Amino acid sequence: MQRIQEILDFNRQFVEDKKYEKFLTTKFPNKKLVIVTCMDTRLTELLPRAMNLRNGDAKIIKNAGAIITAPFGNIMRSILVALYELDANEVVIIGHRDCGMTGIDPEQVVRHMSERGVSDEVVRTLRNSGIHLNRWLQGFDNVEESVENSVDIVRNHPLLPTGTPVHGLIITPDTGHLELVVDGYAYLEQQAQ
Repeated sequence: MQRIQEILDFNRQFVEDKKYEKFLTTKFPNKKLVIVTCMDTRLTELLPRAMNLRNGDAKIIKNAGAIITAPFGNIMRSILVALYELDANEVVIIGHRDCGMTGIDPEQVVRHMSERGVSDEVVRTLRNSGIHLNRWLQGFDNVEESVENSVDIVRNHPLLPTGTPVHGLIITPDTGHLELVVDGYAYLEQQAQ
C-alpha cells in the first residue's frame, strides 16, 4: 500500500472516532506567540513539550534551519499576519544544535539535484536569470549567529508593530534544553532608555 493511502485510511478512522476533539481550539494563539523554528523531525513533538505549549498556544512556522533571509519573503509575511491578524504579540526564533543547515554546501545540494534529474540546463538558466542558487541554498556556520541574524531581520522590519519583543533561542534536540540567545524584553527596555 502506498504511504498516502495509509495516511488517508488512518485519517478516515481518526475522524470517525472523533479523535480530533482533544485538539479543538481557535485560530488565535492562546499564548500569543509566533515561533519560527526548524523543520527538523526531532523537534516535531519535543519543541512544544520543552516549551510547555499545547495545541492552540502558538503559531509555529517551520523551514530549513529557522533561517529568515528575506525581509519580504514568506516567513516574514507569516509573522506579520500572525501579529496583525491572529492576536500574536511576541516572536520567538528557535534554532537548534546539530542542525542540517550547519555548514551545508550549496554546490553539493545542486549536485544532488542533478543526480535526481534536474538538468544542468535548468540550473544554468536559473543562474543566468539572476537566481543566486548558492545564496538561496546557503546554511550557516554558527547557530547563535544565525538566530541573531534572523532576530535582527524581524526586529528591524519596517512593518513590525512597535514594541513587539523578538526573542532568540536555541534548543538541544537530544534533551529539549533551551538557551536564551536574544532577550526581546531586554532589547526593548534598552531601546526605551
